[in-house]
Amino acid sequence: MNNTFKMIIGAGFAVAVAFYANSIIGQATHAGFLVLAAVFGAYMAMNIGANDVANNVGPAYGSGAITMTGVIVIAAIFEAMGALVAGGDVVGTIKKGIIDPAAFGGDPMLFVYAMSAALLAAALWLNLATWLKAPVSTTHSIVGGVLGGGIAAGGFAIVSWGTMGKIAASWVISPVLGGVIAAIFLYIIKSQIVYKEDMLGAAKKIVPILVSIMAAAFLTYLTLKGLKHVWKELTTMMSFLPQTKKPGIGIALTFGLIGAIITYIVVKPKLVAKIETMDNSRAAINALFAIPLVFAAILLSFAHGANDVANAVGPLAAVNDALVNLSISKKAAIPLWVMVVGGVGISIGLALFGPRLIKTVGSEITELDQMRAFSIMMAASITVVIASQLGLPVSSTHIAVGAVFGVG
Repeated sequence: MNNTFKMIIGAGFAVAVAFYANSIIGQATHAGFLVLAAVFGAYMAMNIGANDVANNVGPAYGSGAITMTGVIVIAAIFEAMGALVAGGDVVGTIKKGIIDPAAFGGDPMLFVYAMSAALLAAALWLNLATWLKAPVSTTHSIVGGVLGGGIAAGGFAIVSWGTMGKIAASWVISPVLGGVIAAIFLYIIKSQIVYKEDMLGAAKKIVPILVSIMAAAFLTYLTLKGLKHVWKELTTMMSFLPQTKKPGIGIALTFGLIGAIITYIVVKPKLVAKIETMDNSRAAINALFAIPLVFAAILLSFAHGANDVANAVGPLAAVNDALVNLSISKKAAIPLWVMVVGGVGISIGLALFGPRLIKTVGSEITELDQMRAFSIMMAASITVVIASQLGLPVSSTHIAVGAVFGVG
């Protein structure tokens, strides 16, 4: 598919979003600004798909576990599913507390200008980064956009510098944490399996445990991020569950442990049966991680869609709320149509322009085999779970790139 055709498809999606946004707001005052913000949101979503999704599937592609077509199909489907099923968080219109909405003096249009500018600026930067084959953080891109738009609208006093300090700290924390955890897992795999005389015997013991840890990390994350949207209904139907507003870390870890035990029981017999037919070589051990990498790509894509779609649609939801209510709210619920714009836009951007960055993350930073790729994806999932509970604003991009260097 040539670049002209890709651009036509991308532009067609943006035009479709514009028409739909116009039908939603009708003849209301300032309707044109919602249409414009919707186009910017669609553009931002496609750029997230083109750049950020490479972190979830790049290692699986680079190791040879999945083909380029395979990773694009997996990521496109499960990014959209994650956004629509588990991504409906209430998003702060001030985007993580970076700016003070009171500083806009109650002027919703000034706020609309700032959020629209933030979307466009972040999208343009991501577009440039993708063209340069540079994996950058979409979270920090939109944070920078909101920061710049806020300063232009209300001056430096509008900024919460404490929050910005935490975000700046994450530029160091994210890659270091990802690299360290990935290196630890690779060391375990090599010392406990690869460097053993009986590699197959060691693999029978260690690989099921590693796969179970991966399952536990993903289930813990998905419980924290996804089940909170339906937790009230679950606790009503299942009275034995803790009657809390949302699942806490204790509940999430319990679900993760249960998932790990079930995974171990199911996976071990199948792995043992497969190992019995293999020769005692490093190549054979490496091949054992192919199937876990497929599931890792699925689950990381779902989790990314659930979490990072807000980078595309958070400011759009804020603009929608400000124009519909003609006021600035501290919180703005994300309408379904806005979530669809984010989820579908990410998938379209990935399918059209994602391969460029997938190749960079998967094979151009360092050479990856399937053991290294598994270590990277384990590091990404565990680091995100830890960081979310510690309140550290880490970047999935920085974690993934740090993990790639960690195993290199």
